[in-house]
Amino acid sequence: MPSAPDRKGAEAVPPQRKVPARERLLEAAAECFYDQGVNGTGIDAITAAAGVARMSLYNNFASKDDLILAYLERRHAEWLELHRRRFAKATNAPDRVLAVFDAYIDHAEMAYAHGFRGCGLLNAAAELPAGAPGRALVRRHKEEVESLLATAVADLPAMRADRVAPVAEELSYLLEGAMARAGLDGASPRLHRAREMALRILGAETGGRR
Repeated sequence: MPSAPDRKGAEAVPPQRKVPARERLLEAAAECFYDQGVNGTGIDAITAAAGVARMSLYNNFASKDDLILAYLERRHAEWLELHRRRFAKATNAPDRVLAVFDAYIDHAEMAYAHGFRGCGLLNAAAELPAGAPGRALVRRHKEEVESLLATAVADLPAMRADRVAPVAEELSYLLEGAMARAGLDGASPRLHRAREMALRILGAETGGRR
């Protein structure tokens, strides 16, 4: 005769947390939008991936455009978290500049269901019409990235004040170009190469002082 179940042990196992529909929709949208594009992804594909009814989407988002905006806001926040972690590990001024490059490398080397396709924010912005709120959000994200670079560059030893903005802009262009090519390659080596180039730029600007 089988023994009675251990009710005490069973009760000790915490119940599974039910993921709210909004969170499931955002997770599904993140995967679908990144893999197939914002215009190539229909509402039905998102609700199917999220395992929710179509009405559930409209209970949480006013429209597909609203969902796209929420997706872009989340990607922005996720990248800032990647940068925060890298910046916290930096032990000197050049490493604090390179933390921006390292955050992009981390982004490129994350696991993606259908491979790395470059910057999800820029990919989405390219599909959105002029004047769309999503494009403005992406522009602000890129401005913030350049601002983070400028703040770190300003702390470099022997960095001239009048060179901070131009160097930050140069590094921003280097980073975005590398990200675009890495997205086409589906891999991160060009970002690692851009990091090396950035370090040489910093050395030339400061006489190699760390």
